[in-house]
Amino acid sequence: MRKKIVAGNWKMNMNFSEAEQLLSAITEGISEKGKGDTELIICPPALYLNMASDISPDSDFLVGAQNASEFDNGAYTGEISAAMLASMSIDYCILGHSERRKYFHETDETLAIKVKKIIDHGMSPIFCCGELLEEREANKHFEVVRTQIEKALFSLSVDDFSNVVLAYEPVWAIGTGKTASPEQAQEMHAFIRSLIAEKFGTDAAESTSLLYGGSCNAKNAEELFACKDVDGGLIGGAALKANDFLIIANSFPKI
Repeated sequence: MRKKIVAGNWKMNMNFSEAEQLLSAITEGISEKGKGDTELIICPPALYLNMASDISPDSDFLVGAQNASEFDNGAYTGEISAAMLASMSIDYCILGHSERRKYFHETDETLAIKVKKIIDHGMSPIFCCGELLEEREANKHFEVVRTQIEKALFSLSVDDFSNVVLAYEPVWAIGTGKTASPEQAQEMHAFIRSLIAEKFGTDAAESTSLLYGGSCNAKNAEELFACKDVDGGLIGGAALKANDFLIIANSFPKI
């Protein structure tokens, strides 16, 4: 059975004290409200990874980084390698987020290198893909997503790919308050699952968790998570509010 996953991407938010308070509130909320069988992942800024890792064993969440370098070590000022993250017992790493593609000019080829390094160091990449508004309006959204996935992930072996979580984030819905309709989300997630099946086989496709991102929040998560091929969410703004984050975690259909 595929994992139900809710991952919180804090992006570049929170000072140290605020981060500490949010982690404490999430920990307390998990204790009080539970999270069912949902796997919770918290992806804070790199400065707070150690704090989150220290707290996570006493709580019930895993820790993810927001990025990793394509280089192993050396004179790369400001970079953080996969080996460094692994040495801190980090579980996941977000790669390919549209903000990294846009502002830091990350290419699919660079992301392919990063994905392999994260996997080789025992972590799981949360690989983001998604189209711009003009690409959807031009009916190129499937083509764009196919290209992103093929170039960054299709060089992996089946065993390596089993470590990958994918997150579909329509760029036009990230931080805008706009959300893909459940029908749009399901359509793209089903398409992504079919791509995986073509390359890696049906078993791999059926066992890969596909997350939806793009203004997923406490109000719309239940409707989105009811879609057959939506296995959770990569949450932005709502992850900065402990109560909302936990409401989302408990928004999966009850079986």
